[in-house]
Amino acid sequence: MDDDRGQPLADVLSLPRPPDAIELRHLRAFVAVADELNFGRAASRLYLSQPALSRQIRTLERLIGCDLLRRSTHRVELTLAGEALLNRARQLLRDLDDAVLATRSVGGELVERVTRLWEPLIELADAQAGLRRLRAAYEALHAQFEPPPEIGVSSVNADGVPCLLLTPGPERPATLLFLHGGGYTLGSAFGHRPLVGALTAAAGTGALVPEYRLAPEHPFPAALDDAVTAYLWMLGSGTNPRDVTVAGDSSGGGLALSLLIRLKQRGLPLPGRALLMCPWLDLGRAIAASPSAVVPPEAERRGTPAASDFAGAAAAYLAGHPADDPVVSPLTADLAGLPPMLIQAAAGDAVLEEAQRLTDHARGHGVDVTLELYPVDTHVFQLFWSFLPEAADALHQAGRFASDAGDGLTGHDLESGTAR
Repeated sequence: MDDDRGQPLADVLSLPRPPDAIELRHLRAFVAVADELNFGRAASRLYLSQPALSRQIRTLERLIGCDLLRRSTHRVELTLAGEALLNRARQLLRDLDDAVLATRSVGGELVERVTRLWEPLIELADAQAGLRRLRAAYEALHAQFEPPPEIGVSSVNADGVPCLLLTPGPERPATLLFLHGGGYTLGSAFGHRPLVGALTAAAGTGALVPEYRLAPEHPFPAALDDAVTAYLWMLGSGTNPRDVTVAGDSSGGGLALSLLIRLKQRGLPLPGRALLMCPWLDLGRAIAASPSAVVPPEAERRGTPAASDFAGAAAAYLAGHPADDPVVSPLTADLAGLPPMLIQAAAGDAVLEEAQRLTDHARGHGVDVTLELYPVDTHVFQLFWSFLPEAADALHQAGRFASDAGDGLTGHDLESGTAR
């Protein structure tokens, strides 16, 4: 072909358009493997089984018509074709995620969904309903979610403490000890299966979830005694304490710190890491809160429990035990020698200040601590990992930390996660 002056034009190859069968899940799978260069970690990041992830990569390669990754027994590498696709795929997914987030933010869909989920429990708390109804409402909130399908669940008796064992595969030992939240008066290991299941998938390791005794039937130190027993049972089963991550959400985060302090007091082996999700720590402050200060206006109440929801729980748990006991008041305890901590907090949470105080207090005692602050307005936002991008991202970060791949995490430089 010639141009207007009769000069030959260079031939331009007409490449076929990408097949319509390529889906976003294929690109997300490819980017995850390219980021991690490890199929196991990428599968945990996406809450997929490793075989399912491998199938998605093979499908993408077949649809594109070339190999994107080189796989060997010991390593995974990008091919030249994979390198050519990676940045473009990242930008495409980033643009899509931004568009979805912007659209949902305008519509308030995610905020409204979180508000609707918390609303029955909050209304019962405001009405000072009986404990039986509160417990049922809390379990009903958790029952609206399911753990990732590849997570196995079984029961274990840990030296008299009933527990659930959650594992992402038959060869994955339990190195997570997860203490559930609920103000020491609500909650269960069964109810927390979705949250703990997502965390185990992200971490690639199993989790032991004690069914510790609840107040007011069993006040302090019953829950702590059960946590100590379950932890020592893990060590007695052959788990190296350095491999253990003690984790908890809300009051479970406070209980996790109580466990660390009790172990330190008794000269027992400490775990390797501590993961605290929106930890509730200052029981004395909750009890002392004035009635006029604890119930915020409705406009500020939406989507998250308030301080009033913690006051009665604190009194029931302590049952007259001094609130300034360092074991139950980690904000005043000697934390020197405790393991590295990852603290995740929500910007609009009623207990955000306690997470910030703990971060400063722990650093003052030489503890390696990272605080991740997420732009959400609800307590224990990680519960909503299946639809809230910030929660999915938080669990990805938590999983990296718990699998000992999270050294150097920075809580203020986080990309938006994407829920399934």
